[in-house]
Amino acid sequence: DTVLGDHFNGVLLTDGNASYARYAEKRPGVTHAECWAHARRHFEKAQGSDDAVEDGLLRIAALYKTETWIREKGREGPDKLKARTTYSEPQVRDFWRWCDDQLQRDDLEPRHPLRQAVEYALKRQRSLEVFLSDPDVPIDTNHLERGLRCIPMGKKNWMFCWSEVGAEHVGIVQSLLTTCRLQGVDPYTYLVDVLQRVALHPASRVDELTPRRWKTLFADAPLRSDIER
Repeated sequence: DTVLGDHFNGVLLTDGNASYARYAEKRPGVTHAECWAHARRHFEKAQGSDDAVEDGLLRIAALYKTETWIREKGREGPDKLKARTTYSEPQVRDFWRWCDDQLQRDDLEPRHPLRQAVEYALKRQRSLEVFLSDPDVPIDTNHLERGLRCIPMGKKNWMFCWSEVGAEHVGIVQSLLTTCRLQGVDPYTYLVDVLQRVALHPASRVDELTPRRWKTLFADAPLRSDIER
């Protein structure tokens, strides 16, 4: 709530942290999508506990293989949605049937690793299916985690951020830089422009200074620094 506030609308793609689900439940304009890679990790942790774990992992691997094929074919928009409906959706349905079958087994006690992995996935069934109906929603958050890997890597060098406020500022700046890269925006050009523009830009339209909106509105004629003039 503190980060996103009450003004966010659209698809919220996250890991399995329950706080995101609570946030989305209270806001009808938010569609919560969750990450298949995080669901897969629970099955990976369960490896060795039961032979059926490999069956679950193979089903998830097949789903990822389809996503790779769609990406390599360059499918976007309606074509991507059609491909997911034709190929991915049956794979997802098969995975849920398999999960239901595992829960019918008498030998899987409540704390069994496979049962816990299956229950984790089934609890998030609705949010794990969002990508099937929206071609713009990735199957996982891996691209976001790669983009923010600089933070855990940086901690080894920084050792500390001096204060909680400093840590918050690191998170904000790195999130902006990662968003720039995801949007195909040069981070340096963006920051040089926005740090000048923000002083005069109407506060009621601050969303126009986010990397995605900025790319559309200002990227063609960005403000330059004095040393570039």
